[in-house]
Amino acid sequence: MQKNITLSMGNGGEENNELISKIFYKAFKNEILEKSEDAAVIHNGELAFSTDSFTVSPLFFPGADIGKLAICGTCNDLAMMGAKPKYLTCSVIIEEGFATRELEKIVRSMKKELENNDAIVVSGDTKVVPRGSVDKIFINTTGIGEIQKEGISSNKITQDDVILVSRDVGRHGATIFAAREGIELSSDLRSDCASLTHQVQALIDAGVQITALRDATRGGVSAVLNEWAKQSNICIEVQEDSIPVSQEVYGICEMLGFEALSLANEGTFVLAIKKDSLQKALDVLHSFENSANAVEIAKVSDAYVGKVVLLSSYGTKRFLDTPTGELLPRIC
Repeated sequence: MQKNITLSMGNGGEENNELISKIFYKAFKNEILEKSEDAAVIHNGELAFSTDSFTVSPLFFPGADIGKLAICGTCNDLAMMGAKPKYLTCSVIIEEGFATRELEKIVRSMKKELENNDAIVVSGDTKVVPRGSVDKIFINTTGIGEIQKEGISSNKITQDDVILVSRDVGRHGATIFAAREGIELSSDLRSDCASLTHQVQALIDAGVQITALRDATRGGVSAVLNEWAKQSNICIEVQEDSIPVSQEVYGICEMLGFEALSLANEGTFVLAIKKDSLQKALDVLHSFENSANAVEIAKVSDAYVGKVVLLSSYGTKRFLDTPTGELLPRIC
């Protein structure tokens, strides 16, 4: 492992995994943490518990801002374990000189998204640091949710499952890059940042047989699928032409050499469900505007255990590896 921390260690990819496993997991090892889920299942399986920190640049971008992102991020992590968000904490580190008007705008976004999730902030902390100590504002949110469906786990995926994605991929990463670099687009490219609580609850209420759910944030869908393949000791075979990618995101990827599957999302999730529940799951997801183009993208096999294979429409195949390198720093 490298002697010094690099930006690539925070990208949600291979370097990030190495940092977590060799330093944090090594020190804090326990059976709950080792499951590597989006949220920890605690209190005899009744509660889900998660924390996340947000450092996005720019703070305001098409479709959302750091405030909405912070609430969606933690609530979505709870939802991925079949939990309904209930209580959150909010801690902020603010740079000296930051405009109170912008802070009020961020907090209003947080309030609105809390209401959308029927959740409340019950504790918090505020620190103000000298100019230059942080870049404007960093936010940490921690959440507790009541589990509505037990047994959801990325360690239990089998060949009885199929893999779906809830909508077109890569919007958040592409939007942040365009906003940061001042790229003028003729299209209305916006981040997919949104809460997923209602969609997950609808899947549960409909009786969909859910095996695993994962919010495809840093490292995108590619990182999720590789984590699942390793955690469940399976091979995931992805049909390349089934992956939904908007024209705007595709254009940015073509122009700059990005892989849409590796770009971050903030309102897109990956599902592993039983084959018998496929149509029911699609019907539920298609009833929501945010997942109107949900689709099956992959099957589970034992062809290359621990690997993700990308199958092209030409009959060729290649491994889809966990993202490496810096990708896009400070996206969430």
